[in-house]
Parts: sequence; structure tokens; C-alpha cells
Amino acid sequence: MREVFTFTIDPNDAKDFDDALSYQVLSDGLVQVGVHIADVSHYVQPGDAVDEEAYKRGTSTYLVDRVLPMLPEELCNDLCSLRPHEDKLCMSVVFTMTQEAEVVKHKICRTVIRSDARLDYDEAQAMIERGSEQKQSGLWEAIHGLDKIARILRGKRFEAGALVLEQDEMRFRLDEQGEPVEIYFERPNEAHHLIEEFMLLANRTVAEAVGKKPFVYRIHDKPDKEKLRELKAFQKRMGKRVPPQVIDMLTVRAMAKAKYSTQNIGHYGLAFKHYTHFTSPIRRYPDLMVHRLLEKYILKGKGDSLPRNVLEEMCIHCSEREIDAQQAERDSNKMYQAKWMKQHIGEEADGHISGVTDFGVFVQLDESRCEGLVRINRLVPGDYMVYDEKNYRLIAEESGKTFTLGDPMRVKIIRADAEKRQIDFKPL
Repeated sequence: MREVFTFTIDPNDAKDFDDALSYQVLSDGLVQVGVHIADVSHYVQPGDAVDEEAYKRGTSTYLVDRVLPMLPEELCNDLCSLRPHEDKLCMSVVFTMTQEAEVVKHKICRTVIRSDARLDYDEAQAMIERGSEQKQSGLWEAIHGLDKIARILRGKRFEAGALVLEQDEMRFRLDEQGEPVEIYFERPNEAHHLIEEFMLLANRTVAEAVGKKPFVYRIHDKPDKEKLRELKAFQKRMGKRVPPQVIDMLTVRAMAKAKYSTQNIGHYGLAFKHYTHFTSPIRRYPDLMVHRLLEKYILKGKGDSLPRNVLEEMCIHCSEREIDAQQAERDSNKMYQAKWMKQHIGEEADGHISGVTDFGVFVQLDESRCEGLVRINRLVPGDYMVYDEKNYRLIAEESGKTFTLGDPMRVKIIRADAEKRQIDFKPL
């Protein structure tokens, strides 16, 4: 597919480009959309040393100051990376679609692509917003054609019951010594949504294509009903006093954890009956497993695979490694928050209560969104505090003063320990 216009959209600092999109308007008014994923399975064979180490890691881990890749850099940043103007091997899902986002047919196949352009998300967003001033460009036509289809796909997902829980991602700008000099936030925009919708479409299509054969699914169970009831009751009581991000946080806490399994129960959060991870084999081992299963079931037509119980053990392992990586990423974020706060000890700031425990309240600052603890003995000195877990609050027994999730609080920064990843505030 080297002759079809193809491009990538990734973060500005990305080095491993594992997905690309192609776009072509056909003679009958339909469009051909290709979702092209780096063919890691061509280079990494089951049981070899690289494969064993990749399985052991399970996923790439993204810390504030470094990336711990699942694969050697020669593979993820060079051989497999879909860099522009280079022939690259891919596993692709090629869709024939109407311009109203209806899939007429699809094909799962191996391809050779040659990316024509590499964009970051800001560049792609600017192109979406610029309108028709670059209408003669093949890239403009592709971006705007795909953006139109992606918006329709996104709307259909939400109509089907998919959850909308988007939050800004905290980022740190570091100096040459690795110390934080700025905290900034990235919020998903239309360019992110464009890529997201076509990756979701490819993942869902692949999961549907294998039928009842043993397979690796990405599943998400229904939420805890009791937690949802408590959340609804809390929201009703508090009304508009609680910021939307607090409700989003509590909703996430009520949700089950998505994981990998051979037992397909669907994906509640996405409102999909079939779903898998196919689009990031450079950084997730389950995606590599899926590529290998597709080769057996669809590309070669051989039904044999690993026994279902063996696949399930591998799914459990990958789910566990994902949790470990997420915890490491959270710890890295907290450490750099503490490093940032250490530069601001003694300063005052406004925030909101973001967590309530029996030992105090956590406060997230409004500007930097760093989170620290106000210990229980500092809330109302000398008063006994009662922890009301069901209503997310602490109540001072004598004065009756309450500290409820979402309440505003002005604090003073009094301590920051990067090694322990702890920040302490004093209420004002």
C-alpha cells in the first residue's frame, strides 16, 4: 500500500510510531481507510530471547523522566517504527466505508506502507481547525475526511452508552539536571479523538473477526452497583457544590478494572460486545499475542493455537504487569509533584478536597493540581473528628465543622518529601 497516502499522528516527543492511517477516496464515492500497525511479530518470534524479555515486562512503562520500553530500542525506535519515507511492514485492517462512517467491508492483512507525513497532535489539530485554506493538499483531504468520519463514530459510541471520562494529563518540563521547572496539562482534542476512534474501530473489528476461537480480549465488567448508588446519592445531596472532576474521579473508582482475558464479557466502558488490544504491539505484549493469533486464524487459516488455559495464564500475567506499570507511573508523578512543591514551601494556594480518609483529607491545588495531605489533627486542633465514610466527609464532634469531598480549602505548603512521595499542607 505504498502508493496510498499514509501518515502518522503522535505526541511531539514520540520516537516509536506504531500506528498509521491511510486515506483514499474511491471512484464510487466510498472511502478506503487503512489502520496500519507495526508488524512486530515479523521480527519477534515466540520463545526467542527478545520475546521472553518482552513477556516478562508485559508493557512499556512511561515515567516522568524516562521510558522503560518493552522492546529493545533498535526494534521500537528503528525497525518497527513507522517513520516517514521508509518502507515498513505492517499488520493492517483496511476498511471500505461510506463517508457517513458505515463499514461496507473490511480486510485484515499484512501490508508494506510508506508514510508520507509525520504529524504531532498540535500540528494535526491546527490543520483540522484551519478549514479549507490547504484544500489542495493530500494531507488536508485525509485529515478532514477522517475527522468527519471519526466524529460520527464517536457520536455512535456515546449513543450506545459509552462512558465519557476525559481528564487532563499532567506533564512536567524538566531542566538539564532533571528537576521540574514547569507543570502543564494536555487535554484530548479532535486530533486525539481522530486517532482514538480508528484505533477503537480496528480493535473491535479484529475482536469480532475471530469468532469463537481461543483469543485475547480486553474486557471491562459492569460497575459495582452499591458504589454507584452511593455516588448518585452523594451527588444528589451535594448538587453543584462538587466539581465535575470529583464526580468523574468517584465514577472511575466505582468502575471495574479493565483487564485481559480469554473469556469475552464485553467492554462496559466502551459499550462494545467484542474488544481487544491490537494497535500497540511495540509497547503492549497482549497486542503482540493478538497479532500472532490473527496470523494463525485469518492470514494462514490454521485453527491451532495455544490451549485456552495457557492463553488465560498469559492474560493474567499481562494484566498484573499493566497494574505494576501504572503504579510505577503514578509513583513517578507523585515524586515529581513533591519535587515541584519543595520549591514552593511556605507559599499559600487554593485547592479542593480530593480525598477523605480517617487520618485526614487530601487537597488538590487548583493551579498546579498537585495533591497533598492535611492531617486530621490540623483540621480543627483539639476537636475530635468523626469519619463519615459513606458521605465522604470528616465532622468535628464539638464544633460541627465538616470537611467534605469537593469543598474548597486554602492551604499553606509546609512539607514535601520526594523520596517518600509525600506533600503536607496546613489549612488556613
